[in-house]
Amino acid sequence: MSRHFEREIVVLNEKLLKVFAVVERMIFQATRSLGSNPGSSVVDELEQDDKFVNAQEVVIEEECLKILALHQPVARELRIVTTVIKINIDLERIADLACNIAERAEDIHKSPYFPIPDQISEMARESTDMVRKAINAFVFSDVELAKQVILDDIRVDQLNRDVILEVKELMIQRPEMIDPALHCFSLSRHLERIADHAENIAEEVIYMISGDIIRHKHGDFVVKEKTNGKKD
Repeated sequence: MSRHFEREIVVLNEKLLKVFAVVERMIFQATRSLGSNPGSSVVDELEQDDKFVNAQEVVIEEECLKILALHQPVARELRIVTTVIKINIDLERIADLACNIAERAEDIHKSPYFPIPDQISEMARESTDMVRKAINAFVFSDVELAKQVILDDIRVDQLNRDVILEVKELMIQRPEMIDPALHCFSLSRHLERIADHAENIAEEVIYMISGDIIRHKHGDFVVKEKTNGKKD
């Protein structure tokens, strides 16, 4: 790896981490709004942050394409650049989801008697933690931490299924709650999608470090990891 290439990668990573800092703040603000009506000011603030993330996505992608054209990297160096491109896309989509969460929370709070399922707050904590772990795995080239993110997604998927079942039952028993219940479905789905994007980032980190592509192989991967984690 040439020194010039190394410097450009360092600058690229710094830009990506600045985007992550904004995205992490957006997730925090959006999920905090679940406890109380976020109001239009919070939604507007998130939309401004989203514009920054959108602009930076274009800047980072252009930088990656320039590096590919000028240096024509191969092997690990190529995997680093392609990983940044994919993480960049996932962070932009997470930012969009954070905006959607705040909007759905605002809609739900228009029905003050709607009982938000307890699993929603747990999903918010889990998905936020997964994003943080995934980025740390990228920064520190930590394969084991990336694997943990993938395993954590199992829990979020189950929480999402639990929310769907609970809200469906509520809609049957209390038809007047159908409108906020539909917003709650969307809210749960947005949180689940944030976890999915964190999982995507973790997969790309594993690919960047080891060259192994584990997408669509999670069944075998989970069994293997659980087996390796057993004590004699």
